[in-house]
Amino acid sequence: MRIACIDGDGIGPELMASAREVLGAAAELDGLAVEFGAEAGGAGTYLETGEPLAAGAVERFRGEYDAVLKGPVGLPEVRKADGTEAGVLGGVLRNGLDTYANVRPVRLLPGVRDAADPIDYVVVRENTEGLYLSRGSGVRNERAASDQLLMTRVGVERIVRFAFETARTRNGAPVDGVQRVTCVDKSNVLRSFAFFRDIFDEIAADYPDVEADHRYTDAAAHDLVAVPGHFDVLVTENFVGDMLSDLGAATVGGLGMCPSGNIGETTAYFEPVHGSAPSIAGQDKANPTSQLLTAAMLLDHVGAADTAARITRAVESAYADRAVELNPDGTPGCGTKGVTAAVLTRLR
Repeated sequence: MRIACIDGDGIGPELMASAREVLGAAAELDGLAVEFGAEAGGAGTYLETGEPLAAGAVERFRGEYDAVLKGPVGLPEVRKADGTEAGVLGGVLRNGLDTYANVRPVRLLPGVRDAADPIDYVVVRENTEGLYLSRGSGVRNERAASDQLLMTRVGVERIVRFAFETARTRNGAPVDGVQRVTCVDKSNVLRSFAFFRDIFDEIAADYPDVEADHRYTDAAAHDLVAVPGHFDVLVTENFVGDMLSDLGAATVGGLGMCPSGNIGETTAYFEPVHGSAPSIAGQDKANPTSQLLTAAMLLDHVGAADTAARITRAVESAYADRAVELNPDGTPGCGTKGVTAAVLTRLR
């Protein structure tokens, strides 16, 4: 198995070192041959070359690797003339590889914190359309700026079907065991979201075994905090999914707890949901849990489910045993290396 690795910026190299160590150790235990390939990407690459990703990388990801493992990228001070960050890779990879489904599990691990409801749901975020399709193509002058939100029938249909198929693989919402897909939109305000909801309802009719649910975006934000156990799978537009998944992360210990995958028909890449946190880079403060669970998602996607489960169980055990505890700011008390060591000792 060949895995492309983009170390990224800020805390990225530390997290990726942790992930390679844990993934490699788990693969060795299971007799799984893994080869890591280094690919340059992020703000540092932009400063060196004028582009955020090494030349030819997208083609190599399609043809030479089984999957891509990416660390957080971007630095707030590295920006284009239009004011947007220059080192981020979302538009380059998501649209370049047509990885249309951004899958963001939000799960409260045992030992992390107390909660009234169990929390275990997945945000399925449309990844190639919506408001973020306007990336790099909006208009601006000194008096006004405009970005356009676009949804297509093909784009909405495939992400909604992906969400319902995902629900069929899960155990249902924690509070009632019901396999449920919640459509999150602002169809009460915007035509584009009414279009999204109409197509959702059409597709839902093909899945009578899965409950179809609806929330407006603001109500969903409230309910993800107030009654998170109700949710199983949520499906939504690009920008909304970006916001709600970060909100969900706050309920399970912070952004450092949440992995994600970007899934297409033939290609996929995997990354933690958070940014590069340059203020703590190189200080052994970053939480590698998101990157480790991201590595497990990658393995599961490429068919190495047993090795993926081994890593996930080791992470869960490290928290349940209190070998890893989080500071109020979400950083691990034992440091990046301490989390890695705790997980490594529990892989067996």
